[in-house]
Amino acid sequence: MMMRILAALGLSVGLAACEVAPVAAPAPVPTAAPATVSPASTRARARTFVQVVNRLEPVAEQECRARTKNLNCDFNIVVDDRPGMPANAFQTLDRQGRPIIGFTLALIADARNEDELAFVLGHEAAHHIAGHIGRQQQNAVAGAVIFAGLATLSGGDANAVRSAQELGAQVGARSYSKEFELEADALGTVITKRAGYNPLRGAEFFTRIPDPGDKFLGTHPPNAARVEIVRKTAAGL
Repeated sequence: MMMRILAALGLSVGLAACEVAPVAAPAPVPTAAPATVSPASTRARARTFVQVVNRLEPVAEQECRARTKNLNCDFNIVVDDRPGMPANAFQTLDRQGRPIIGFTLALIADARNEDELAFVLGHEAAHHIAGHIGRQQQNAVAGAVIFAGLATLSGGDANAVRSAQELGAQVGARSYSKEFELEADALGTVITKRAGYNPLRGAEFFTRIPDPGDKFLGTHPPNAARVEIVRKTAAGL
């Protein structure tokens, strides 16, 4: 295990990129004064985050190896310390194919308990185990091919075909994003529970973020649907 955390939290700095499963930040309240976080509170949150990672990461890696073949299950947990980043978590791969799970400082600060941190970490690990990055890329390629073909058949010029490819890639990448999120919620529930945390308590994070509703080609399902899949999965464990 290798974890890199902001020096201000007492450890070293690490960055990651390329969102797969963002957690939206709560809507800002213009009239509210910014909260002051004491150094003691910052250290306490850092310790809690480290404890959650140390406890849940081995469980996620074990689940990864049990459910997949020839997949790199050596997770690298990092913290994105860029100033002004909203509360967010993401999963990506480095150039060697090692899975990276990133947390922004705002998300760590916004989590109210270790169960919420554990659930978000389990959710992001589940994205990798389910192969969502590869599946999303395949969908994007398929969408680009189909839209470009339609533009060509319609007599479009090179610019029209190129624009169609770009649009098709976007549509393809979003086509199953809601299903991917629910799959990650379900498997994340399993990982969270097996690590000894309460996934139902962890999923309460959804009650404090804006509800994306059920938008056409939206990237995330309604919050109620996500809470429900956690409840059903937890009930079956």
